[in-house]
Amino acid sequence: MKRWQLWVGILISILFLYFALRGLQLEQVWEAVRQANTLWLLPGISVYFMAVWVRTWRWQILLKPLKSIEMKKIFPMVAIGYMGNNIFPARLGEVLRAVVLKRREDVAISSSLATIIIERIFDGMVMLAFVFLNLPELAILDPASGFAGNIQNIAVWGVVIFSAALILFLIAAAFPQKTIQVIQWMIRVVVPKKWKATISSLMERFIAGLDTLRSPKQMMMVFLTSAIIWLFETGMYWMVMQAFPFQVSFLGLMFMNGMVNLITTIPSAPGYIGTFDAPGIALLKAFGVPGELAAGYTLVLHATLCLPITLLGAYFFLREGLGLSQAMEQSKGEVKSRE
Repeated sequence: MKRWQLWVGILISILFLYFALRGLQLEQVWEAVRQANTLWLLPGISVYFMAVWVRTWRWQILLKPLKSIEMKKIFPMVAIGYMGNNIFPARLGEVLRAVVLKRREDVAISSSLATIIIERIFDGMVMLAFVFLNLPELAILDPASGFAGNIQNIAVWGVVIFSAALILFLIAAAFPQKTIQVIQWMIRVVVPKKWKATISSLMERFIAGLDTLRSPKQMMMVFLTSAIIWLFETGMYWMVMQAFPFQVSFLGLMFMNGMVNLITTIPSAPGYIGTFDAPGIALLKAFGVPGELAAGYTLVLHATLCLPITLLGAYFFLREGLGLSQAMEQSKGEVKSRE
């Protein structure tokens, strides 16, 4: 709680929540939530867990050059990652699952973190694809919302950022030795002497985690599984929508899914509070959904996305017998040991 980053994230979330709920009648938002047909949440949760299983499969593909691991062993780690991202700041869940992988399978934390960053890059590319494939949906948005121009700007900047990251990683994977030489030169020039050996070792293990990008076949599998993951998640959006008295097309929900998840890359409080809700509500309002109904749906959707997987991840985390402080110490221990 002493870290300034956490407080900045909380302030950002408060700001987004203010814009999300500004002008809405909160009692009508609660009424929309209360009248929702919650039976539809069950198939929605089922579809979401199918997405989590495919995400597990994708991580197995990415980890294969480092170590071949069974899906049933990876799934609890993925659930722990979701739990950590939803209740701790700064996407700490990614570190938690890397630590558990190190404990169980002796895969270097820095190498597994490289695979997790690859996941995020491909997730971003698929989100952008969802936005661009559904740009015709902009034509049916309320012109007064001002969303069209903003969405196009976000999409263009997103393409630049994620494409640059992917190209950089592809070059690093294709020319690992050259990349390491360049990094070592930068370390010699910039890094203080006492940290040189540690950071050099960490970067070498990180580059090893990019091995999957050297195989076009595996890259295609990572992209296809990423697309399947987010199509399943859009399916959850559709299932939860059936609990409410409005309809948006599946393409519109793909569009919403892409935009919401791009916005949640902005630092915020744990669980993407505000950064998930504000764009979701605003976009649904632009589709013509009444504000209170849009807010009720978005809040229920957010809770349905977070609560079940967080509870499951917490169960696996507790079963692991690993405290948060212990996990952080183990991650620091790898840095010090340089294996």
